[in-house]
Amino acid sequence: MISKAGLGSRTEARGWIGAGRVAVNRRVILNPDHWVDMDRDKVLFDGKPLVRKEHVYLVLYKPKGYLTTYKDPENRPTVYDLLSDVGTFVVPVGRLDLDTSGLLLLTNDTQFAERIMNPDFHVAKRYLVKANRRLTDEELARLRQGIELDDGPTRPATVTRIRDSEKYTHFEITLTEGRNRQVRRMVEALGATVLKLVRVAIGPLGIGSLEVGKWRYLEPRECAALGPQRSLARKASTRLT
Repeated sequence: MISKAGLGSRTEARGWIGAGRVAVNRRVILNPDHWVDMDRDKVLFDGKPLVRKEHVYLVLYKPKGYLTTYKDPENRPTVYDLLSDVGTFVVPVGRLDLDTSGLLLLTNDTQFAERIMNPDFHVAKRYLVKANRRLTDEELARLRQGIELDDGPTRPATVTRIRDSEKYTHFEITLTEGRNRQVRRMVEALGATVLKLVRVAIGPLGIGSLEVGKWRYLEPRECAALGPQRSLARKASTRLT
């Protein structure tokens, strides 16, 4: 609940709770997994009512070499190093791995994030891929049809060959699911590897003219276009963090 209110990360929230800074119905709670009823319980942070901050939606062009995490124990750069001037805590809508660049949504609206990430809503993610060798038409067809991975077959994908050089194939792939390292694993299942991977669109939202390492707020019409028609049911209770 504290992280959903936009005050900080779940890790920070757990620390604040452990330090006795949070009370529920005037009783200090030290258990970060304590459940609260959002309609009935009164939550205080440092003696003041917990107030949900205004929803913020933004898009970042994540550079290669940045982690999609709040803090890294090895002190590697994270996307939050690029967001110091946002003014409120936001969470990534899904992830891009260290070596992947491109479009990353961030928000403090957890229901919006859940809708975008929920595979039942089939929100498409489009990537540009450079493979380490030339791929045949048959191999690209395997990607289109769905390919067997260690966690089950993938959904059918839209795949378009962009160009071939003497050694490499460049292609575009659109997925409607978001497994860990999915594009890389699909290409590896063909006996090839990905040399470059860029996410260029989520649903109707493209990366456009946004520069690498820069971010901007989404416009209301863009949020509306991203939001699936069905909504998730609001939960009456949630964990304190």
